[in-house]
Amino acid sequence: MRILHTMLRVRNLEKSLWFYTEILGMSLLRKKDYPSGQFTLAFVGYGKESEAAVIELTHNWDTKEYDLGNAYGHIAIEVKDIYETCSKIEMNKGKITRQPGPMKHGSTLIAFLEDPDGYKIELIDISSRKDEN
Repeated sequence: MRILHTMLRVRNLEKSLWFYTEILGMSLLRKKDYPSGQFTLAFVGYGKESEAAVIELTHNWDTKEYDLGNAYGHIAIEVKDIYETCSKIEMNKGKITRQPGPMKHGSTLIAFLEDPDGYKIELIDISSRKDEN
């Protein structure tokens, strides 16, 4: 068994695709409209779906707002240099909600940002994870 994808419902598919491809550097792997169901599915990720877990962005054409609830946590993405990554994200108008620094009660360097729908994304610096594993 393996994880295939995580699905997120998005209000504006074009804004979300821009965020995940331009800000986070993922590729649009596939996109399909389902007119009879009035929704579009777009899959983004860092590798082929056959080799890596991806994110499914679901846009329901007639839904303008979603309640994110309080059960969702975040998506975690590994980065090589968290300070440089956050700087590039901010230069591209990405919204950093927690600046890079050590996590509470540990030394792993982390930062948080939000996508256009408010979903939290954690960045984890790979070089700082050695003591936390």
